[in-house]
Amino acid sequence: MRFERKYKLENHSLETVTQSILLHPAGFRKIFPDRQVNNIYLDTPHLETFHDNVDGVAFRKKYRIRWYGNDFDQIKKPIFEIKIKENMTGKKEFVACDDFSFSNVNQTIKKLYTTRPDLPQLSPSLMNSYVRSYYGSPDGNFRITIDRQLSYFPMLYTRNFSRYNIFDPGIVLELKYDFDLDGKTDFITQYLPYRATKSSKYVTGLYLTANTGY
Repeated sequence: MRFERKYKLENHSLETVTQSILLHPAGFRKIFPDRQVNNIYLDTPHLETFHDNVDGVAFRKKYRIRWYGNDFDQIKKPIFEIKIKENMTGKKEFVACDDFSFSNVNQTIKKLYTTRPDLPQLSPSLMNSYVRSYYGSPDGNFRITIDRQLSYFPMLYTRNFSRYNIFDPGIVLELKYDFDLDGKTDFITQYLPYRATKSSKYVTGLYLTANTGY
């Protein structure tokens, strides 16, 4: 299990946020090239994973198909992820998927049940994309990601994706570390000039696309 502390930053430039990380006394440095992250979120017919998050259910799951890059016609090296959250800690389970075209996403979902028959009834509810930067402390104990250019497309009522139509100008910063390091985070958090917030890209995306049922 690991901790994830999230910071949703409004009215901050990418340059300012990046500088605050590079000047941190823990010595954070870039550990991986920037890349575009894409997700197709899956939910039950009654959007149970969405409502569990909004209602603050302590133990909950989130389902998504993730891939990297800017190709949406032929989705290559996708991974199906089950993100399991228990309060502020979480872990992920992974299932490799075959490459697929966007129009065949439902067929890909059906194949998942051959390896995970325990899955609830799932269908696409939202797609999103963002550019992610990766930073790490020299000892490898703490990692920070910076996500920006957040884009969303509703999938509850259509599969005819051509381009994203909802954009969020904010930045999401995440601090990630193993469960047993939670008592050693004060040095990291006290030099982050931001306030931790509850932030879910899935919840944000459904609200922005008005597909929440609320």
